[in-house]
Amino acid sequence: MNEIIKKNGVNFGIILGLFSVLYTTAIYVTDLELFTSWWLGLVSFAISITIGIVLVSKTKKQLSGIISFKDAFTVYFISALIGSFISTIYNYVLFNFIDTEAKETIKEITMKYTAEMMEKFGTPAAAINETMTKLAETDNYSLGNMLFGLAVVLVIQAIFGLILAAIFKSKSSQGL
Repeated sequence: MNEIIKKNGVNFGIILGLFSVLYTTAIYVTDLELFTSWWLGLVSFAISITIGIVLVSKTKKQLSGIISFKDAFTVYFISALIGSFISTIYNYVLFNFIDTEAKETIKEITMKYTAEMMEKFGTPAAAINETMTKLAETDNYSLGNMLFGLAVVLVIQAIFGLILAAIFKSKSSQGL
């Protein structure tokens, strides 16, 4: 593997991980209700996309303006993997060892928000009650659920990485 790809993937992965840690910490110390805010999720996603675009663009420039689809995807996916892993570890430690009460508070806020949304959409009371029971029984910050969430995030990141690689790959002069 090219050293530039490896170095940039690791460095930007650490940057993504630190961004996620700071983002989560800012929400944690500001207001736990913000964890259910859809617009903050969009802001975080937009920042992550921007970092990914900067990463692949910078790597292409460092490779003399020539980057293959594979290299563009690889540098992006390395950074996504490292960043997501740092984020997952931080969230696991924060909500299972540092402040377990926050985990329960977020669950209550999520249940309230979900019930309100379901009511707005005219969901029958029986379906709302069933959903609330399932949410009450679920520990979103358990190791298994955190690892499942990590896997889902990596699949989404891979899809975005494929799109980004297709956009940034260099055109072949041989028509391949």
